[in-house]
Amino acid sequence: MLDFESQNVAHPDFDTAKMFRWITAVAGEHNRRIGSVSYRFCNDDDILDANRKFLGHDYYTDIITFDYSRGDKIGGDILISLDTVASNAAEIGVPYEEELRRVIIHGILHLCGIDDKGPGEREIMEAEENKALAMWDTI
Repeated sequence: MLDFESQNVAHPDFDTAKMFRWITAVAGEHNRRIGSVSYRFCNDDDILDANRKFLGHDYYTDIITFDYSRGDKIGGDILISLDTVASNAAEIGVPYEEELRRVIIHGILHLCGIDDKGPGEREIMEAEENKALAMWDTI
């Protein structure tokens, strides 16, 4: 089950059925099944508050992923700051919709077991994000 909610922001405009098919396909590429995954789209203030409260980090971020996966069934809560997604898209010169998809799938990749904090892990994550983004038009 995938759930998309918005808090203190306008809900992003995307095809929910296509998003579900895409996320399911990407998880399948990593031999995972979708369990209960909840996305909450929020603003910078909300994600900063969550980052401080739950992780002890005092900075803005685009995404926080709470992983509740068990075995091959992924589950979790994913918070995404649409403010940061928009500023990142502008900074790197990509369309907002593309950056939003990248961040959405970034959370799923975390739930599939891919990390991005250790040496060399960021490059692996980016490669997996790029593979997933390339799948979008085939869904």
